[in-house]
Amino acid sequence: MTNRIIFSIVIAAFLLLHASSVYAEDEDSIYDERMALFKKTEALTQIPWYYFAAIDNYERNIKNSDEPEQVISIGFPTELWFGPGNSSQIIEEAIIDTFDGKGKDGNGDGKADPTNEEDVLYTMAMLILEYGPTKDDIKIALWNHYQRDLTVQTIMNTAKVFETFQDINLTDRDFPVSINHNYSYRNTWGDRRGFGGLRIHEGTDIFANYGVPVQSTTYGVIEMMGWNLYGGWRIGIRDIFNIYHYYAHMSGYDDNIKLGQVVKPGDVLGSVGSTGYGPPGTSGKFPPHLHYGMYKDNGYSEWSFDPYPYLRKWERMARDKR
Repeated sequence: MTNRIIFSIVIAAFLLLHASSVYAEDEDSIYDERMALFKKTEALTQIPWYYFAAIDNYERNIKNSDEPEQVISIGFPTELWFGPGNSSQIIEEAIIDTFDGKGKDGNGDGKADPTNEEDVLYTMAMLILEYGPTKDDIKIALWNHYQRDLTVQTIMNTAKVFETFQDINLTDRDFPVSINHNYSYRNTWGDRRGFGGLRIHEGTDIFANYGVPVQSTTYGVIEMMGWNLYGGWRIGIRDIFNIYHYYAHMSGYDDNIKLGQVVKPGDVLGSVGSTGYGPPGTSGKFPPHLHYGMYKDNGYSEWSFDPYPYLRKWERMARDKR
């Protein structure tokens, strides 16, 4: 190999490493910028920052992923912001007030600009404070704004996660069964299922022995526990990206797990089993495995999607941490 080729390889590797470093720094920077805005709005309104962070996170994750990422993703209907009759969309706060618009000036320039992050967050705070500052008041305000129970539930769960970890940059993941044990899986999403009527398989089956630990793949809140005719003993976790993670056929739960609990990647939820396909207590109708499903919410509906590509990625991440 010539010196010129070696030099070219070294330069290419350096540029790739530098580009990755710059991307990571940019990503960290946008999280820092968001947190600073959330904290400033908290100081102005006395509403805890993690509620603004959760609302913003929810709205970001119902938008088209092809859109450029904004610092703040909260948006308001035009008529709500400017007021009925303000067809010219004048942004002076006094004019907006005249037209009974909700847009507020958050940075002290006298204008309520729906493209200004401080104005947007302050406006959301004022909408909340119309109902009061308590947790229950905030839930009522969110329901009146979004008119959807699942949206309120998701935002409150995300706020609980952010409050627990005092951070919004929560991107770590883990594999749903312990990689220290033997297991196998393939892409089974969409396969035909017959029990309970013809339907598709909404997940990936991870085969492992009885008792192999089942663990959280993500940061989130345990939203559902108990017996299901199809899934046996199962757990549902709502994460901070508007995704519901479904774990089924477990042999039981970890003693420390309870409904409403905040979890992080790697937290043990229970163990692999073969429960389900019958009334409570039914077990052994199929080999032991974990059924793992993922469901995305776009603010209007929730649907199943293939978890297999994510499992492959999280498996690599888990092995890299060993």
